[in-house]
Formats: sequence, C-alpha cells, structure tokens
Amino acid sequence: MNHHPNTAAMMQRGTDFLGCDTAIMCGAMSWVSERNLVAAISNAGGFGVIACGAMTPDILDREIAATKALTSKPFGVNLITMHPALFDLIDVCRTHGVTHVVLAGGIPPKGSVEAIKEGGDTKVICFAPTLALAKKLLRSGADAMVIEGSEAGGHIGPVSTSVLAQEILPELSPDHLVFVAGGIGRGEAIASYLEMGAAGVQLGTRFACATESIAHPDFKKAFFRANAREAVASVQVDPRLPVIPVRALKNKGTEEFTAKQREVAALLDAGTVDMREAQLQIEHFWAGALRRAVVDGDVENGSVMAGQSVGMVTKEEPAADIIAQLMSQCEAALTP
Repeated sequence: MNHHPNTAAMMQRGTDFLGCDTAIMCGAMSWVSERNLVAAISNAGGFGVIACGAMTPDILDREIAATKALTSKPFGVNLITMHPALFDLIDVCRTHGVTHVVLAGGIPPKGSVEAIKEGGDTKVICFAPTLALAKKLLRSGADAMVIEGSEAGGHIGPVSTSVLAQEILPELSPDHLVFVAGGIGRGEAIASYLEMGAAGVQLGTRFACATESIAHPDFKKAFFRANAREAVASVQVDPRLPVIPVRALKNKGTEEFTAKQREVAALLDAGTVDMREAQLQIEHFWAGALRRAVVDGDVENGSVMAGQSVGMVTKEEPAADIIAQLMSQCEAALTP
C-alpha cells in the first residue's frame, strides 16, 4: 500500500526511469557517496550514486562490486568528464552492468555518451547549466538531465535552482526527464518542482550526514553547526584560469584554495603547464582537500563541501528516515 499516492503519481516518470520507488537521487559527493551510503539510499527506495571522482578504474571496479554486495537495487555511477581515464572507467561500468551513468563536470568528450550506451541499455544522465546546453545534450544522446542551481554544494553553476527550474522545466519537461537539484532540504520544495514538471529531484547535503555516511564525526558536526550563509562559493582569482566555483563551509581551506589558484596561474604564466594540466591540478587540490575533511575530519584545513541547505541538517539520521520525511512533507504539500 502506497502511503504517498499523489507523490508517487507525480514521480512515476522518474521512478520508471531510475527503477526505484522514489525519484530522489543522491548527489554524488566525492569520498561520501561510496558503497555504504549508496546502498543505504537505494535500499531505502531512493537512488544512490557512487562518486567516482578521482578513483582509478581498479578502485571503481572494487567499489561497484562492494556496493552490489550491499544492495540488489539499482544505483548509478557519477563520472567526471575531465578524468584522464574516462573511457576506462566507462568500460568498468559496462563490465558490471551499471544501469545509469551520470556525467558531471563539463561537456562530455566526443564519443563518451556513445561508449556508455554501446551494446546495452545503460542510461546516461547529464548536467546542464543552460537550456541551450540541455537541448544539445539531449540531442546527442543523454536520456535525462539534472539541472543544478548555485545553492548546491561542491562544484556549482552561476544560476539559482528556482530560476533554472522556471527557465528549463516548461521547455523540456513535457518530452524529457529533468531532475532538479541544489538547495533542496524539505519535501515541500520537492512538491513544487514536481508540479512544475520535474521527473524527480537530487539532494546531496541532506544525505551527507546520514547515519550510513562514512564521513568523519567532525565533518558531520561542522554540518550540524553551520547555517546557510556559511556555505560560501570559492573566489576566482584569475580570469584566464576558468575554475568552476565550489561551495563549501568557510574555513582556512577556503583561503588555501585562493592561494593554490595564484600558484597555478603563475605556472600557466610561465608556460610550465597548459590549461588542461592547470585545471587538473586544481581538481586534484579539491580531491585532496575534500578527503582531508571527509575522511580525516580536518574541518579547519580541509574542504567541507556543503550546499546552502546545510542549515536544515541538524542531526544524524538513517537515510531511510530522511527519505520518509521528505516524502511525507511532499505528500502533505500535494494533498488538496
């Protein structure tokens, strides 16, 4: 018996596509979205997504196998488009029969979407910061889009979720699947995006401190203490170094990143690195800083990536409880 008949009906396109009970995806958070959290979310009826991040193909191979050991439900894998071994990672996903691959962090390189779909019915989910890019990606084979506003944690685009939703959903949602992400902390917000035509939603920050999240206790405490205005976007130092801004809790690490950008910009000046290498260095800086915060619990010097919904994260609770709460808030909002 479904306790949320209205929500279930509005989410049906999303749940049919994802193959789960509730069209709530978990945003892929490097070091956090690993086997334990991914399996917990999928087991609770949501859709977990492994954050491949900077993993090598071998490590991803082990992570997918370990996740399968913890859940029989579908889950996705998020790959960063600028990963030097992207096509090897795609092979790993194919070997494991991963049903959904999410491509993040830039325009998918030539042939990558085709490689994912080759010889199977793997679904490709892409991110689009603009309507024009969303249309282009859908034409080139993406099966669904995630539109993510600047309220989100981690790498962000320049436009807020509410504006993106108003611009993109009326245009795309009649014929295409669009999931809305960024700053979602309660079910009432989910209800409003479903009413605008979203197939579902994606949340990261709300799940970062789930009981099943392996994030360090001090990382979680930083979330519980923080309010929305402490989750700030990184500053771009040099216009020639196009760094995707990152939203994280303000600390020493945020300042270190500004210094790191200056250092890489100087290397770019001196001609010792090219643009791609410069951007990879910045990515590696983030991966290391994030690991220090999530795994080691160094919340002073590490990068505590968090979205502006962090003020709504006040305690540790099981992923299943978070999903149940969001669904009942959403259902109450949709019930006439």
